[in-house]
Amino acid sequence: MKAPTVMILTMGMLLCFWQGALSQPEAEKAAVEAAEVWLELVDTEKYEESWDEAASYFQGAVSTEQWISSMESVRNPLGQKLSRNLKSKQYYTSLPGAPDGEYVVIQFNTSFEHKKSAVETVTPMKDQDGKWRVSGYYIK
Repeated sequence: MKAPTVMILTMGMLLCFWQGALSQPEAEKAAVEAAEVWLELVDTEKYEESWDEAASYFQGAVSTEQWISSMESVRNPLGQKLSRNLKSKQYYTSLPGAPDGEYVVIQFNTSFEHKKSAVETVTPMKDQDGKWRVSGYYIK
């Protein structure tokens, strides 16, 4: 085998390994399920429960009172959720401003009563007990 062929095969094997390491279908599936359960709490205005069910990192960053106030001022005006469809999901082990760990950044195309087209970004993380819990939420 010639050197360039060996190099191409080695690079190809590394690329396959690298893509496999980033593609975590089981983690992504579990994270999406956790996000959907958590979003149901937000959709039904169970904001205190959503805080209780959030990741410990989330709870350390925002108090229950701050979270409830934020949801009442940002989420309530949008009205009832009409539809929500998965747009994307991506597994990460590092995110800016967050400790290293396992995260899945999920985006949903969502329609609300008073905002027909929105993108919700939900970021579950694998919490200290091994359970996937939401560590971030953003509506655009």
